[in-house]
Amino acid sequence: WHYINNCDLSVAETSRQGADINVKDAWRLCAGDPDIIVAICDEGVKYNHPDLIENMWVNKKEIPGNEIDDDNNGYVDDIHGWNFLSSEEFPKEIDWTDKGDKGHGTHVVGTVAAVNNNGIGVGGVAGGSGKGDGVKMMSCQVFSGNSSATIAARAKAYEYAANNGACIIQCSFGLPGGNVTSDGVFEKTYNVEVAGIEYFVNYRQAYSPVDRNFAIFASGNDAYHLAGYPAAHRDVIAVSSFGPDYLPAVYTNYGPGTNISAPGGDSTINMTAESDRASILSTVPSDCPAYDTDYGYMEGTSMACPHVSGVVALGLAYAKKLGKTFTRDGLTSLLMTSVNDLDQFNNGGTKKFYPPFSTTNVSTIDLNRYKGQMGTGAVDAWKFLMAIEGTPTILIQSGKKMSI
Repeated sequence: WHYINNCDLSVAETSRQGADINVKDAWRLCAGDPDIIVAICDEGVKYNHPDLIENMWVNKKEIPGNEIDDDNNGYVDDIHGWNFLSSEEFPKEIDWTDKGDKGHGTHVVGTVAAVNNNGIGVGGVAGGSGKGDGVKMMSCQVFSGNSSATIAARAKAYEYAANNGACIIQCSFGLPGGNVTSDGVFEKTYNVEVAGIEYFVNYRQAYSPVDRNFAIFASGNDAYHLAGYPAAHRDVIAVSSFGPDYLPAVYTNYGPGTNISAPGGDSTINMTAESDRASILSTVPSDCPAYDTDYGYMEGTSMACPHVSGVVALGLAYAKKLGKTFTRDGLTSLLMTSVNDLDQFNNGGTKKFYPPFSTTNVSTIDLNRYKGQMGTGAVDAWKFLMAIEGTPTILIQSGKKMSI
């Protein structure tokens, strides 16, 4: 539903036609480009997953397993990326099997660019047409089980991503909303991480049609009226979440710092056993503690964020295909204005939801607080590609008399 929502009531009784990223027609224009590299800063990505392996980034300058830093980049045998929780004392390859691992990084990757048209599993937003033309995904591991990388290690991950060709960092993590309330405080308190982000966003990849890079973060899942940091920082695109009902997800952060919204799922709007279908289906590692299958459902701004990363990657691929170049600010402006109005579905009343593990107790949230607070609107892949092409778009509803 998050790619093509046809108002399937088995997903949710309140499903709405078009509550998706409108990618079907975008794929007719472009499905990806292997020169575009997205760094996944998350749990380790299962790079040998059958639905991901073809679109994983490979460091061709390294000889696997020879324990030599062949490309002299400071990382030995970094074939698909690097585990930034590792050290000389505790060397470890990219891993997704630690106790406490949730498969989070592998799930995020599937939304960005799981291989399309291969007859198995799921597809990714920029996963290609099945002809080896999907974008490439680099695993920059900053979480492992119940452990997380230090601030300095995260900064190293952003630096590594830039130095090894990534033009997008996809980051579905951050501080709780309200923990930090201004760019100034964030820059002072987390100055090392800010330096890493700024290094990345100010880096220019030779192949890229844009003059600088993109940092895309999840706004957070605290149902708070401020986006969390780093998402809220001015150099970052912050993504909030809506469900198949085209209304804000009950958990999403919103308000100042939020830039744009995307499908992240909202299982609480269903009271049936099939509630997961209102979440996001993607790839997961069958050999991690949380799963024994290759596909599963998750929800959160963590799942909304990779939709936007995938759409931006698709936009970069299309700009490259057309031979057009942009400034990052210019392309960001096109992204932020290539949206659909979320407030048109917000009547200012309440939204019913069923708290977890309850099929009888009904709760509500006040929708008034979200009006004008979900960024510029819901991301639209087709509008974005058309804007890159230079073709104005005005959507009209079939059967309604309209003046254009």
